[in-house]
Amino acid sequence: MTDFLIVPQWQGSPSARAMLLTDGAAAIAGDLPRASTTTLDVPLEAGESLGSGVRRLSSLLRVRSALQDAWTDGAVVIGGDCSVTVAALAVADTSDVAVLWCDAHPDLHSPDTSPSGAFSGMALRAVLGEGEEQLALSPGIPRDRVVTVGVRAVDDEEAGELDRLTTITPEDLLRADAVLEAVRATGASRVWVHIDVDVIDPAEFAGVSEAAPFGASASDLAAAIRRLREEIPLAGATVAGFAPRTPVAAVDDLGAILRLIGALA
Repeated sequence: MTDFLIVPQWQGSPSARAMLLTDGAAAIAGDLPRASTTTLDVPLEAGESLGSGVRRLSSLLRVRSALQDAWTDGAVVIGGDCSVTVAALAVADTSDVAVLWCDAHPDLHSPDTSPSGAFSGMALRAVLGEGEEQLALSPGIPRDRVVTVGVRAVDDEEAGELDRLTTITPEDLLRADAVLEAVRATGASRVWVHIDVDVIDPAEFAGVSEAAPFGASASDLAAAIRRLREEIPLAGATVAGFAPRTPVAAVDDLGAILRLIGALA
């Protein structure tokens, strides 16, 4: 049975409505099997930057410590903001792991380029082992073991970094084997699947902080993940970024989220 770790972290988000991410995590948790679900105690306070270029760093470090204590191999982490992936990968065995980064944003800023100082915009850069040293993976995941899916909202400062990674477009997902082939080409024996739900097209999914048009279909993404898992074991996964405006609105989006979780678990 898959273990689920609920991590209602909001401190990595740049959004003025970041606290909605805690509501999103709670809404997802309500539809998961209680016996295999653990909710982490995430600080409510914003936290301090501690002299770094990352806002709320002190709270992010506390979440990382809590995840270390709760981690079980192969768990699915439910955020919260999408930077919870970095905390989870920091405590998982990544020696043979590829990372599939399904996200509307590449999250490739560094503290020097980030316009907001929010860690979610630096998350994949930290997975590569770069950026704020207290948060970056050490060692980082090599670039040739990272595959992005559905990235389309790219800042100029991120474009050069994104060009160094394998990318899959929403159109590519129409062919279910596209993700499997890209991950297989990395040579990794296991895969971590990161899903920020803003990868889904806003025409079928509303509950995100910053919608980007022309996204992936939830059903196409779920089919690609199921196909991937037929051949490559899961090291763990993240589903994050759900920020429903109201409880009623949350219900409208949960079907898509549960379809993705079903493909993972």
